[in-house]
Amino acid sequence: MMLTTGSHPAVLASIVEGCASLGFTMSCDLVTGQLLRTLAAARPGGRILELGTGAGASTSWLLSGMDPDAALLSVEQDPVVAAVAAAHLGADRRLELMVGDGAELIDALAGRHFDLVFADTWPGKFHHLDQVLGLLAPGGQYLVDDLLPQSTWPSDHAHAVRALIDRLTTDPRLHTTYLDCSTGLLLATRRA
Repeated sequence: MMLTTGSHPAVLASIVEGCASLGFTMSCDLVTGQLLRTLAAARPGGRILELGTGAGASTSWLLSGMDPDAALLSVEQDPVVAAVAAAHLGADRRLELMVGDGAELIDALAGRHFDLVFADTWPGKFHHLDQVLGLLAPGGQYLVDDLLPQSTWPSDHAHAVRALIDRLTTDPRLHTTYLDCSTGLLLATRRA
């Protein structure tokens, strides 16, 4: 099980240094990380899917909440950024890191079920959404972040975000809460 230092995963400082050396600025913030750890801790033996490993900051938070029997599958498209996560987290037997297209992974996972899905990239959030929601086990939770305006958004992205929020808050299969904190979070639980 990953150790924590105070309120942070012990490896997080090293991951942040790796991000800085790459100029990678898209890691999750403290509030999102703490929520991920809490959600993972609520799933003993849980099957967790992370779409968008990045350099591994959010992955480290998930691992810090997971018990020894839980499993995390995480995918990142950028091999240079994914190498930071692999260097710091790759030895954890609970973690399967993949480098590749998130949409292709989502398609390949058809028929499997996860207790928690963190969608931190476009596949599973702005496309392939129905497929990802179909991967949720009954009672499974789906978390997305970056729903408040970001400096990196394309000019027409606000419309896509509003459509995503509307879609998730009106889906009859889900109990959904929009959290106007951090970078803008939305947590949904699949009805049993």
